[in-house]
Amino acid sequence: MAEGEHEVKWDGLCSRDPASRETALENVRQLVLRKTEALGRARETPSPPGAPAGALEELNKLLAHLLMLSKRCPFKDVREKSELILKSVQELGIRIPRPLGHGPSRFIPEKEILHVGSEGAQMHTLFADAFAALGRLDNITLVMVFHPQYLESFLKTQHYLLQMDGPLPLHYRHYIGIMAAARHQCSYLVNLHVNDFLHVGGDPKWLDGLENAPQKLQNLGELNKVLAHRPWLITKEHIEGLLKAEEHSWSLAELVHAVVLLTHYHSLASFTFGCGISPEIQCDGGHTFRPPSVSHYCICDITNGNHSVGEVQANSAGSVSVSDSFFEVEALMEKMRQLQECRDEEEASQEEMASRFEIEKRESMLVFSSDDEEATPAREISRHFEDTSYGYKDFSRHGMHVPTFRVQDYCWEDHGYSLVNRLYPDVGQLIDEKFHIAYNLTYNTMAMHKDVDTSMLRRAIWNYIHCMFGIRLPKECMIASGGSSSTLRRFTLICFL
Repeated sequence: MAEGEHEVKWDGLCSRDPASRETALENVRQLVLRKTEALGRARETPSPPGAPAGALEELNKLLAHLLMLSKRCPFKDVREKSELILKSVQELGIRIPRPLGHGPSRFIPEKEILHVGSEGAQMHTLFADAFAALGRLDNITLVMVFHPQYLESFLKTQHYLLQMDGPLPLHYRHYIGIMAAARHQCSYLVNLHVNDFLHVGGDPKWLDGLENAPQKLQNLGELNKVLAHRPWLITKEHIEGLLKAEEHSWSLAELVHAVVLLTHYHSLASFTFGCGISPEIQCDGGHTFRPPSVSHYCICDITNGNHSVGEVQANSAGSVSVSDSFFEVEALMEKMRQLQECRDEEEASQEEMASRFEIEKRESMLVFSSDDEEATPAREISRHFEDTSYGYKDFSRHGMHVPTFRVQDYCWEDHGYSLVNRLYPDVGQLIDEKFHIAYNLTYNTMAMHKDVDTSMLRRAIWNYIHCMFGIRLPKECMIASGGSSSTLRRFTLICFL
C-alpha cells in the first residue's frame, strides 16, 4: 500500500453491506479532514524543512484514491460520498485532482465505453465482484466489458490465481505478476501489482530490483525470459533446474502456479498494449492537480474521437482516413470469399501454400526488420528482470532449423489441461473455459458489415499466433519459417487456411 495510506481502511468500502461502507466512508472523511486541517496549520507556523510538502504528498495520495472511487466504484453511495469529500476539501482551499485523458483506453472514445453506474443488474454484479476482489475496477475491466462473456471468465480466472487457495503465498503471486509484466515493459501492469504486492505485505526492498528478491524468485527469471519471448527454446533442463535447486527449489505444484501466472501476465500485457489501456486514475499519469487548460487540445483528443466535428479539419500526413479503412475491409472480405471458393474446389498443395506465403510477405504493409534497434526499457521497469537485451527473434530464419513444438507432439487438450488440473486443481478448467470463449467469440461483423462469417480470419489469427511462438501446425509449418517477428501482419495469413 502506498506510503501515507496505512491509516485508511479502504477494505470496508468493498463490502456489500451498506452500513459497513457508510462506517468506512465516515472514517475516511474524518481522516482526510484532519490531514487537511493539519496541512493548513503547518503552512501557517514554522516547521522543519519539507514537512508541509510531505504532508501534502500524503493528502494528495488520499485524494487521488477518492477520485478513483468517485468515478470507478460500482456502489453508488461510495461514488457520491467520495465526491462530497473531495468538494469539502476544495472548499477549504486545497486543490483536488481531476482525471487525465479521456477514459480507460487511448484508442476508444470514452463515450463508447460503459460508464460505471449505468450498467445493468448482471454487469453490476460482475463489477461488484471485481471491486470486492481487488478494491478497484480497473481500466482493463472497463475495456473488456465489450465482451462480457469473456470478461466474466477472465475475472474468475484471475481472482483464483491471485487470491484463492494455491501453492504460492499472495505476495509471491503479485511479484511474479510484476516480473512477467516487466519482461514486456508493461508499466501499467507493473504499477498495479506493485501496489497490490505492498498491500498484501510484500517487502518493499524486493521492488528495488530482482537481485533483492529471494533467490527462489531470482531463479525464475530465466524461465520468465524465455517463456515471454522465445518459448520454443524451453527444455526440460529449465524445469529440472528449478525443481532441483537445493534449498531454493520449487515444488512441482508451485512451479505450475508460477508458470500459469507468468503466461497470464505475458498475455495480459499484449492486451494492455493492443487496447491502449490508460493509467489508472489513482496512479501516476492518471490524474493531475493542475487546472484544465482550454487553449490547446491534447493530441489524444484528436485520435480517440473526443472532439467536436469542427475541431479537426484535416488529417496529418500519413494518417489513415476512414475511406482507407473502408477499402481495406472490402479488400479483406473479397480475399476471404476467394479463398473460401478455392477451398471448396480443392485443397491447396504444400508448394502452393508456400508460394502464397512468399507473395503475402512481400506485399505486407506491416513488415519490419527484427534487427531494428529496440528501445531500452525504463529503469523502473528493467530492474524487475535481467538481460534487458533479450527479446523476440524469429525462431527459424534463412534456412536455419530450430526445434519447435508440433501440435501432434504436445497440445493443451491432451497434455496441459490434465497436468495443470492435477497439480493446481480447478485452474485447468478455468483456463480451458477462457480458451473456448476466445476461440469462438464473434459478433459476425466486420466494420460496417453484419452477418459476416469471420471464422476464417479468426482461425488465421489463432494459428499465426501459435506459429509466432513456435507451435507448428501440420499444414502451416512454412509460416513459421518466414514470418515477420516484429508484428502480427494484418490479414495476410488468411491465405493459409
